[in-house]
Amino acid sequence: MRSAVRAALAVLDGATIWNISSTAHGGGVAEMLGLLLGYAKGIGVDTRWMVIGGDPGFFTITKRLHNRLHGMAGDGGELGPQEVEHYRSVCEANATALDAWDVRAGDVVFLHDPQTAGLAAHLRARGARLIWRCHIGSDMVNASTQEGWAFLAPHLAECRTFVFSHAAFVPAQLAESDVWIVEPSIDPFSDKNRELPAARVRALLARVGLLEGERDPALDAIVGGAAPFAAGDPLVVQVSRWDRLKDMGGVMQGFAEHVALRDGARLALVGPAVAAVSDDPEGARVLAECTAAWEALSAHARDRIRLVTLPMDDVAANALMVNAAQRHAAVVVQKSLAEGFGLTVTEAMWKARPVVASAVGGIVDQMPDGTGVLLRDPSDLAVFGETLAGLLADPSRMRALGRRARRHVRDHLLSDRHLRDYARLLEHMARL
Repeated sequence: MRSAVRAALAVLDGATIWNISSTAHGGGVAEMLGLLLGYAKGIGVDTRWMVIGGDPGFFTITKRLHNRLHGMAGDGGELGPQEVEHYRSVCEANATALDAWDVRAGDVVFLHDPQTAGLAAHLRARGARLIWRCHIGSDMVNASTQEGWAFLAPHLAECRTFVFSHAAFVPAQLAESDVWIVEPSIDPFSDKNRELPAARVRALLARVGLLEGERDPALDAIVGGAAPFAAGDPLVVQVSRWDRLKDMGGVMQGFAEHVALRDGARLALVGPAVAAVSDDPEGARVLAECTAAWEALSAHARDRIRLVTLPMDDVAANALMVNAAQRHAAVVVQKSLAEGFGLTVTEAMWKARPVVASAVGGIVDQMPDGTGVLLRDPSDLAVFGETLAGLLADPSRMRALGRRARRHVRDHLLSDRHLRDYARLLEHMARL
C-alpha cells in the first residue's frame, strides 16, 4: 500500500487533495471520508475536507435527486426550472465560500454525490482536476433515473473523471467517460468495528435502554419508552438512516407478521437521532411513520420490537453503540428497497454475523454465495419473514455464514484495499 501511495505522491507534485460533501456525520460517506483522510494524512498526503451548506429547499431538491437516482419517485416533487435555479443559486453561494479555501490549479477535488455537483464549473475554472464521486444509483433505468441524471447532466459535463461504487450505477451518458469502480470499505480498528468484550457490548446496549442493565437517564433512545429486552433474547437488528429506501417499516411489518408470533426473537430498528442528520429532510417523517406503525401493532408484536434513535453528538460513542448492536445481534438485516452500497452489511459480516439483505445495488457485490442470504424481492414480506425465521432456527448455518462472511471482508473490503485503489486513481489524475 505504501509503495502505491508513494508513487501517487511523486506525480502529484505537491497538489492538495480536496473532498467536498454535504455533511460531516450521519452516513457512510462521512464515515469513510473521516477514515480515508486520517490514513492519507498519516502517510504525508495534503488532504482536506469541506462541507457545503444549504437551506431546507436545497436539501429537499437533493433528496429528490437521491431518490430519483435510486429509481424511486420519492416525494414526487418537481425537478423543474424553479428547482434547477434554486440548486444553482445555493451551489453558487457555496462556490463563493470555497474561494477562501484556496483551491489551486492542479489540485484534485472529489465532489461527493448530487449535492456538490453544482460546484464543478467554478472549480474547473480554477484549474482543479475534478472527480465526481457517486455513492448512489440504481441497477435499473426508468423515468425517475432519467429525470435525475438529466438534472445533473450540465454539471457533470464539467467533470473529467467519475467514480462509482457499483458498475451497474454508471448511466448511459457516462459510459464513454473516464469511469472508475471503487468499492467502499471499513476500518477494522475503528470504534464501529473493533473488537468489544461481551460485557462491554451488554453495558453499551443497557446504557441506551435496549437491554436490561444500568441505563443512562440522559439518553432518550428508545421510542415510546419501551422496556428493555433481556440479554438472552435472540436479537434481529437493522441499522440504517430513517430513509424510506431502507424500508425500516417493511422490516417491522415482516417481522411482526411472520416471526414475532412463533419465535422468541426480538427486533431492534436502529437509526440516528433525526435532528442530527442535516442533509436528509425526510428522516423525521420516516421515523414518525415507523413510530405510528409500531404503536398500531398488536401488544404481542409491539412487545418484541424496539425503535432506537442513537444520539449523534458524540461520534465515537455513537459508533460504539452501533458496534455493540451488530455484535449482539443473532442476525443482521439490511432489507433496503434500493441501496448505493450499504456498508452496514460489511460491518456485520466483519463481526461474523449472518446477514439477510436485499439483492440490490452494492449489497450484491459484498455478499457472494455462502456469505449471507440475499432476498431477490425485498418487497415480499412473507418471503423475508420465512427466510429470517428459518435462519434463526438453524444455529449451525448461522455460524457458518458468519465465518465465511468475515473471511470475505478480510480479503476484499478493508481499508488497505480502498487506499490502494485511490492511490492508483490519484496517480492517474496526476497524469491527465
